[in-house]
Order: sequence, then C-alpha cells, then structure tokens
Amino acid sequence: MVVDEPVAEERLAGALERPRAEVAAALRELSAEYTAQGRGFDLRLVAGGWRFYSRDTCSAAVDRFLLDGRQARLTQAALETLAVVAYRQPVSRSRVSAVRGVNCDGVMRTLVQRGLVEEAGSEPETGAILYRTTNYFLERMGLRGLDELPELAPFLPEVDDVEAESLEGTMIAEAVAAAAAQAADGSGEAGRAGPDR
Repeated sequence: MVVDEPVAEERLAGALERPRAEVAAALRELSAEYTAQGRGFDLRLVAGGWRFYSRDTCSAAVDRFLLDGRQARLTQAALETLAVVAYRQPVSRSRVSAVRGVNCDGVMRTLVQRGLVEEAGSEPETGAILYRTTNYFLERMGLRGLDELPELAPFLPEVDDVEAESLEGTMIAEAVAAAAAQAADGSGEAGRAGPDR
C-alpha cells in the first residue's frame, strides 16, 4: 500500500525473506479473494509487479473525490504519438514525426513530463535520442508487458486498398509529370485547337 509503482515478486520475496514462488502464490490468492469478496480495492499484476488499485466499480467515486471534476486527458496528438512510440520503440522523435506526418517535439516533451515516455539511449548513426514507453505507461494501460499491446492488423487498411491508392497516386503523378513535360517543350495537346475537338 505504500509503493507508488508496481513491485516485482522478487523484491517482495526479498523483503519478506520468503521464497518467490510462495509470495507469488499468496499474491494471486489475495487478488482472487479480494475479487470474490467485491472489495473496493483490487490487487493487480501490471507492468511486471503488483500494486493495489481502486476497483473499477468504485472508480467514479474515487475520481470525484480526487479530481473534483478535473480531468487530465491526453490530446488526440498525444495519443497518436504515444501509439507510435509504443509500437515502434525505441524510436527517435524525427521517426515519430515522419510516421505522423507532423512535428511532434512538443507532444513528446509532454509525454516525457507525464512519465509515459522516457529516453532510451541514442541512435548510433545519427546520435538522435531514442524514446520508449515506461512502466507507468504499462500501468496506466493495464498491461503486464508490451507483448499485451493489441495487434494492429485489424486497424490497418487492406493491402488491396493501399495498393489501389498507391497506384492511383502514381498514375496522377505520371500524368502531372507528362503534362509538365509537354508544357515545357511547347508541344502539348493543350496548345492545339484542331477541328476534331
């Protein structure tokens, strides 16, 4: 109850001077017991450790008590940036910006300040700082590890749709290039006014 982040079973076993397996079994038993009794709190395994949480059914009352109507939600830009970091980590800010199509420097600073993202070294070739998600991110998302992130496949467009858009874009680019070439050499169809028109 006194920790501010999930505590690993090994650390708890060391503090209690008991075998890890015994501590792990006791934690799971306590968690199941609290759930069965419908307690207002929950003991959960998240982000590689155990921690007490308010039970979901009590969250509205806890929010009212702690937040007094204030919400600290992430913007759409922050959520998108966080998703790119989560799925591509470790990743540089420039790569995140390239994926999103907009500059994300300010959003990355916000995510670092909120403890959701942290520096993870630098890229050897460019020296760019790399970023990854934190244990706090896993905790807030209710994940035990990154392997529990949902698959992206259901949210991606079908390959045929992407290829069709790519082909359409290529055809438009070729048509624009051809028109520009014709205009440059003065032999474009647009300059002619033949009788068959």
